[in-house]
Amino acid sequence: MKTFIRRPEVERLTGLSTSSLYERMQAGQFPKPIRIGPKAVAWDAEEISEWQERCLAQRDMAAA
Repeated sequence: MKTFIRRPEVERLTGLSTSSLYERMQAGQFPKPIRIGPKAVAWDAEEISEWQERCLAQRDMAAA
C-alpha cells in the first residue's frame, strides 16, 4: 500500500522550502505530486525516499 504525504511533511523530510520543491519539480529533479482531491496534492513517500537515496549516492560519488 502506498503512503501519501502532504507538503509540510515533504518539506520537513527534505529540508527544502516550498519554492525549492516547485523549482526542482519544474527542472525534473524532484518527484511531482499526486492530486488527491480537487484542491489537494500529496507526494508518494516511497518516491521521496528514493530521491533522498539518489542525493546520498550523488554525494558519495562526488567524494570518491
